[in-house]
Amino acid sequence: MSAEKRLKELGIVLAPVTPPVANYVNAVRTGQLLFLSGKGPGALKGKLGREFTVDQGYQHARAVGLVLLAVMRAELGSLDRVKRVVKVLGMVNAVPEFTDQPQVINGCSDLFVEVFADAGRHARSAVGMGSLPMGIPVEIEVIVEVA
Repeated sequence: MSAEKRLKELGIVLAPVTPPVANYVNAVRTGQLLFLSGKGPGALKGKLGREFTVDQGYQHARAVGLVLLAVMRAELGSLDRVKRVVKVLGMVNAVPEFTDQPQVINGCSDLFVEVFADAGRHARSAVGMGSLPMGIPVEIEVIVEVA
């Protein structure tokens, strides 16, 4: 089944893509790879392990995944042009003792597998940060192979 059909089946409607907040672009394509800039979950502020639980962080990471899907579609015209999700880098704004970064970033990873099936399985890093831009709890960047 195509990724676009899966989105419809899952009842997911992607929001319009917003322009970057500084002098960069949402994505750069070189050859068969599309590099997506890091995205966050909107105007949310706070740290995992203080303002947010792991479950809330998971939902924030899923929301970021939806933004990244919208960027892919805007850049490619259709998610069906994504051949494979290659790499995900998930950054979690957390208190120093927080160690559940992988469980948080699973929110995005699980979404990609729901939408792209096996082509959504990817290499990944999930790391903790002392802070992220504008105090957001999660930032995720992605590399995808395109047809």
